[in-house]
Formats: sequence, structure tokens, C-alpha cells
Amino acid sequence: MATLSRIQVYPIKSLDAVELNEVKVTPHGMLENDRCYALFEGNGNIIKAKDCAKLHQLRAKVNLKSLQTCFQAHGKKETFHLEDERVAVGNWLSQILQRPVKLQRDDRIGFADDWTATGPTLISTATLEAVASWFDDLSVEEIRKRLRTNLEVEGVPAFWEDQLYGPKEGDLVSFRVGNIELFGKNACQRCPVPTRDMTTGEKTKNFSKTFVKARQENLPPWAHRERFDHFYRVAINTLPGTIGPGAQIQVGDEIEILGHTAPVLT
Repeated sequence: MATLSRIQVYPIKSLDAVELNEVKVTPHGMLENDRCYALFEGNGNIIKAKDCAKLHQLRAKVNLKSLQTCFQAHGKKETFHLEDERVAVGNWLSQILQRPVKLQRDDRIGFADDWTATGPTLISTATLEAVASWFDDLSVEEIRKRLRTNLEVEGVPAFWEDQLYGPKEGDLVSFRVGNIELFGKNACQRCPVPTRDMTTGEKTKNFSKTFVKARQENLPPWAHRERFDHFYRVAINTLPGTIGPGAQIQVGDEIEILGHTAPVLT
């Protein structure tokens, strides 16, 4: 039986996860507090880990109730309130990253990379274990940190989630997590982040090459090969179904596949 085993949100885009037992889901399908903050450069561009490896050297421990956040990097440590001290956060991080930084917030759909898929990302624990097995010196926990997925599923085989999208672009698969309906959109295209050590930012030699070869060789029979323009893809992006006020999911919720095709949502 497919069961939700882990929930992770990333309050500040590209920084550390917060693990939860339950979480509210917004009408847009976004998990509450997931990537609701982001760091911006002076030119208005978001500072993303895929473009700034220095972010991997920065720790950010967020208390979601109080919004008190402890930042730590290069032997320096400071605590700020994310709302009341946004300017101070930006000033401190400007010194750490050696560039002008501003902290901004968006509660509507957050700062996801894929604006066409505002639901949570999903992967199975068995998939994380399989990917870790492709590398001699990487643990499951390190792969989990590198892939930065919101929802983790247990009780299913590796790459089980590859059945949660249809054979053609725009073909969605509906599934339920607890009482929440989601639609699988596609296998996530990965950026440079998974190639790097999550503490130092250093690249793992031949990570992409090893990953692509093993992913292609281990593609499950239920995956739609035609949806893979390349094999540097894992986990799935989702869209929300109809989500009412106060909706939430929690660890232990059963996951049920409802239908294999559905219209594209807008």
C-alpha cells in the first residue's frame, strides 16, 4: 500500500528543509510555507542554488511558528525574524554571499521553479535508495537532500511515481493523498543542484553521466519512455485538483491512483 512517509517544505527557496508530520495545502496546491521566501539580487532576479553553489554552504534553521531563523555560514551565526527583520536578513546574507541580497515573500504560489505545476513534488523512498545505490559514496539522506522533494512515499517499488503521468504532454494522472486530489504532470527535469555536495557545494565527479546511464537502464516498464527527452529526470511535478479551505495532508495518509488521464488544468 502506498503511504505518505515524509513531508518536507523549504521555507526559503534553495535553503534547508523543514520536516513536518502534517501540512496545510493552499487552493493553488502549494504546501503551506513551501518556498514562500526567496533571496533576490539587486536586479530583481532570484538567487537560486543552481546558479549559486555558495548557497549550499549556508544553513538556515527555520521555526515555522515563530519565524525565528538561525542562519549559519563560514563560522558566523545569526538569528533573525523573517518578517520583522527582512532588511537585516538581506544585509547579513549580502556579506555572506558577497552580493546585494533582499528577502521577499509570496504566499500565493511561492517561488517554485515550474510555474505550470504548483503542486508538491513527489518521490518514493525506494527511488531514493535506488539512486543512492548508483554512487559508492552517497547516502540515501544525501540523495534526499540533493533532490529536495516535498512528499515521500513508502510501501512501493523504486520509480513507482513514474506511473503518475500520462504518455503524452498534457496527459495527467489523478491520484489522492489522504483527501487531497493531485494530478501528476511529468518527471522532474533536474538542474545542477543534485550534482553537488549539499554542505560544501563541490561537484560529485561524473554525477550526471552516472545518473543518466543508470536511470535509462532502470526505467520501469510502467514509465512512458516517450516522455523522456533525456534521462536526467526523477520524481514528479504535480498540479492540484479542487482543494477547499483548510485542506491538509499528513504522514500516514494512503495514496491512491484514481485515473490514468485527465484534462490539463489551468
